[in-house]
Amino acid sequence: MTRSQAPTVGFIYPDHAAEDDYPFAADMLGVDLPVVHIYGTDLHAVPELLDLGSPEKLAGGAALLAEQKPDAVVWACTSGSFVYGPDGAKQQADALAAATGVPTSSTSFAFVHALAALGITRVAVAASYPEDVAKLFVDFLAAAGVEVLSMSSAGIDTAAEVGLLSPEEVVELAVGNDHPDSEALLIPDTAMRTLGALSTLEQRLGKPVLTANQVTIWEGLRLAGHTAVHPSLGTLFEKGHSHGSD
Repeated sequence: MTRSQAPTVGFIYPDHAAEDDYPFAADMLGVDLPVVHIYGTDLHAVPELLDLGSPEKLAGGAALLAEQKPDAVVWACTSGSFVYGPDGAKQQADALAAATGVPTSSTSFAFVHALAALGITRVAVAASYPEDVAKLFVDFLAAAGVEVLSMSSAGIDTAAEVGLLSPEEVVELAVGNDHPDSEALLIPDTAMRTLGALSTLEQRLGKPVLTANQVTIWEGLRLAGHTAVHPSLGTLFEKGHSHGSD
């Protein structure tokens, strides 16, 4: 499939940190993955995250994407969606769909759908967030029937700080916080640059690793009806795993 035939998937990304994962993946997969930005205080704290994912801010992001004519749109923020809880996150995605007129989702739901596509229900979570925020992600997964065997919190306060982590530090965070009985390790922050480390992570751990930007891109392509295969982007992209469209 040529790039001109491939779908365009738009992403609304908070502030600036690891958004270069998206053109990195676009070049690999031969698809168009435009990114627009909305802005908040950059703090991993519940009140600020609720503001960041507000309907007004997401509607502004949708307006910025309109000229790209995307086939699907994803709110590329895990914490800015799961802080609303499952019902609130669904309302958030529905409001974004109304604003864009195309299928939409968020990174939190992308994790749930990716786990379902892989048939995985028992996981470990290596979070960059402070513990109170990370626990809300555990609650979100539990509501979807996913058992979190262990959860670690790096306690990093801002997305900008997470974006400065080196590939070696990302690998260290992951390898040091797996659980031996987990079927996969989840790394939930889109501010963390992870796509270039996925092969190393899965080789080191011997199991699937799902990261925020990886599942966000997969989710957008899934919603656009496009199956992409690229083994260097992890197990999720190895065999064209798909879980239908919503």
